[in-house]
Amino acid sequence: MNFSTPEETTVEHGIHVPALRHPARGLRALARLLLLACMAFILSACGSTGGGFSSSSGEGRAERQAQNGDYHAAAATYVDLASTAVGAERDRLTLLAVEQWLNAGDAARAGNAFAAITRPADAGTRHLWDTNSATLKLYAGDADGALETLESLSREPLSRKRRLRVDALRADAWVQKDDPARAVELMTKRESMLTSSRDIDRNRQHLWQALLSSDPAVLRASAELTLDENTRGWLSLSSLAASTGQQGIGWTNGAVRWRSTHPGHPAMTIVDDLSLPDEIILDYPKKIALLLPLSGRAERAGRAVQNGFMGAYFSSLESLDEAQSIRVYDVSAEGGASAAYGNAVADGAEFVIGPLLKDSVIELANDILVPVPVLTLNYLPDEILAPPGLYQFALAPEDEARSAAFRAISDGHVRSVALVPNNDWGRRVLSAFATEYESLGGTLLDYRSYTPANPDFSNTIEELMSLSGSVQRYRRLRANLGGPLQFDPRRRQDTDFIFLAADAATGRLLKSQLKFHYSGDIPAYSTSSIYERDGRSNSDLNGIMFADAPWQIAPQLWLGHLPSLYADQFPDERRLSRLHAMGYDAYQLIASLYTAHSGDMLEIDGATGNLYLDVDGRVHRRLAWAQFQGGEPVPLPEPAQPGGPIRDTSKDAEVQQPLGADDESWYEQTTGL
Repeated sequence: MNFSTPEETTVEHGIHVPALRHPARGLRALARLLLLACMAFILSACGSTGGGFSSSSGEGRAERQAQNGDYHAAAATYVDLASTAVGAERDRLTLLAVEQWLNAGDAARAGNAFAAITRPADAGTRHLWDTNSATLKLYAGDADGALETLESLSREPLSRKRRLRVDALRADAWVQKDDPARAVELMTKRESMLTSSRDIDRNRQHLWQALLSSDPAVLRASAELTLDENTRGWLSLSSLAASTGQQGIGWTNGAVRWRSTHPGHPAMTIVDDLSLPDEIILDYPKKIALLLPLSGRAERAGRAVQNGFMGAYFSSLESLDEAQSIRVYDVSAEGGASAAYGNAVADGAEFVIGPLLKDSVIELANDILVPVPVLTLNYLPDEILAPPGLYQFALAPEDEARSAAFRAISDGHVRSVALVPNNDWGRRVLSAFATEYESLGGTLLDYRSYTPANPDFSNTIEELMSLSGSVQRYRRLRANLGGPLQFDPRRRQDTDFIFLAADAATGRLLKSQLKFHYSGDIPAYSTSSIYERDGRSNSDLNGIMFADAPWQIAPQLWLGHLPSLYADQFPDERRLSRLHAMGYDAYQLIASLYTAHSGDMLEIDGATGNLYLDVDGRVHRRLAWAQFQGGEPVPLPEPAQPGGPIRDTSKDAEVQQPLGADDESWYEQTTGL
């Protein structure tokens, strides 16, 4: 994609199973593998029995539990039956339990049980052993190993149930190998063996979900190469869905167009379940104005937003019924935000994006009525009322602070303390955190403000963690006893975590000094300011959890290739990648806001977070979460998922001296926006 922007553009026994670890580790890398390994069973018309065995009443109960989706209960039933069996029958029942654990996504338990069973001689049980072996290989990401087992198995005489399972696993393996066309062919053939509409629908749903886990570019290339119309239909639709996240004008119009050109296609049952209009949406703005600072002190920020915006436009272009005209105005050169807006309206703009700087947004809100809707890229101060037609979108640290409060409560932490810088940004973040945290039932026990320019935070930390009182008690006791005593200062024990608002350089110092002052084991939550791609090691930040844009830490499948693409295209903007994400989302918001009424906008799963509109016309973000582990940010599961924070229990504690300052940090670049 060229982002140049003109002013205007028209076990097998012994199989390796990954050790059970915190769910966050490798979460993004494993998400696709887990999806593909699990889905084959949820859809399957195969029951849970091995081919050729009659079901006892106990096995019948397990089968019913499996059919109802209660896989752990089914596994438990098989384990109970195996506990009273011996020899080959015990192994068969254990393998059936393994199968159900795999259905439930519990690869660790399945792998442990499977490793104790050698490959059986009996054909029916051997087939069950082989499919379990192949599935575990899929969980481990070994698609080639899984296929070696499955392709050999597919050439043997199998029961219908076992063949259906084998074919679903083969299809998943080909998706993992980036050959989705072969997966479509296999699942189409598999469908021909099904008789009930329920099983056929499950087959199609499985294929759809598997394709959505693929790289959009792989799907697009496969669609262009295949000669089979059925396969091309599946691949073209899934390519569109995977590249857009099934949202925005590009997805809507593209899916409607696909529906009209593929009558009778099997995927129509998927499309019919989607919320699509009856015809292509023509009611979207054709002329868009982009008001940005493209000269002066904020030029780099403006360029980064522009590049993100244009990338989103080009990604959607082929799905638009009519190309949009996008004209870019330099707010500085136009004589200010109001003048730039006026010129854009005079030039026929139907929707305006920008300005970016807070002062410019205030100027625009104070000087104009809004004949043409505008989405500003910053928030107005609370005391200024936005005129009708003015929407606001910002990378607001307040949203991140509120996200930290929600995350901490979800993790079961109801008492906190806070460390924030003694400046306006720190006060805003603290206020947002405290208000949200206490509204959710938490208690902010205490806070301290630190001076970022002073690298020694000892006094501040000692006061916040009540270490100074501990030292004073020691001194009084030593004076009374008249001799030295063994002494380890004791920090306060009433807090569950620290809310730590800091940029990366300061955060490294604060975290190491918290360790030095016996507080390094307390969980710490922060905002995106703690994470900068400055080329430095983040090992001093290990254990800190922070909210950030998905683009930065866990991009969705349809966005996964973009951050690296932007980094290659615009290496000078690598520190401003969040602004690329902001520009990308600004474009995605246009169609929704163009027809929106107050608060009436479907939530968008965006590059900067899940975006939703409040009644005052502000677009807010729900953030993704990560934690520094081994010096790298690792995505964390959603709060409702199993797992949670990893405490940094390192006993290393030494005061770190500050390194040389960066040219300009993400925090410094954005506090004035």
